[in-house]
Amino acid sequence: MSNDFTLNAVMREDTGKGASRRLRRLSNSVPAIIYGGEKQPMNIAIAHNELVKQLENDAFYSHIVTLKIGDGDESVILKDLQRHPAKPVIMHADFLRVSKTQKLSTRVPLRFVNEEISKGVKVQGGSILHNMNELEISCLPGDLPEFIEVDLVDAEVGQIVHISDLKLPQGVESVALSHGSDHDLPVATIQKAKGGASESDADGSAE
Repeated sequence: MSNDFTLNAVMREDTGKGASRRLRRLSNSVPAIIYGGEKQPMNIAIAHNELVKQLENDAFYSHIVTLKIGDGDESVILKDLQRHPAKPVIMHADFLRVSKTQKLSTRVPLRFVNEEISKGVKVQGGSILHNMNELEISCLPGDLPEFIEVDLVDAEVGQIVHISDLKLPQGVESVALSHGSDHDLPVATIQKAKGGASESDADGSAE
C-alpha cells in the first residue's frame, strides 16, 4: 500500500443521539465506533476537520487506518460513513479492527481503463455501461489493494465483462466468486450505440 493514514481519536463515554449531537455541536467532532476482533466495541470521537481532510483521498476508503487513542493504536478499516443529507457534515463513522494474520472482507473501488480506445467504443461505436463500481474482496490486510483495475481495451460490442474476467492482485479473492460460479456478476457491458450499427452488423450488411 502506498499511503499511510493516521487519525487521532479520543474515548467517549456518553452515547445516544443527544450525546452525539452535543459532541458535533460543541467540539466539532465526529462520533465513531470501533468494533470487531477479540476486543469490545469502543466509542470514540474524531476531529471533524481531520477526518474530512483524510476523506479527500479516495485511497482512505480502502486502506488500513491507524487510530491513535491515548497511548495505544488501533489498526482499522472504514466500514461505514454517515453523512448529513443536506450539509457537508460527517455524522458518524464505523471502523472495523483488522489483524495482520487474519483475512478481512471489504469493498474496494473498480478503476476502468482504456474505455475510449476499446474496440467496442473506438471501432464499433458502442458505449460502456458500468454494472458495478466496487467489488467485495477478501484478503490479508497487507494485500489490500487501493483499487481493482478493469482493462476494457479488448472489449467488443455485445460483450459482458464478468468478475471472473478481472485480474485480481495476488492474495486477493472475490467474495462473490467464493460462493460459486452462479455469483459471477457482470462488471461492465459494451452496448451497441442507439440507432447505430456495430462493425459486425455493417460487415454483414455489406455482404
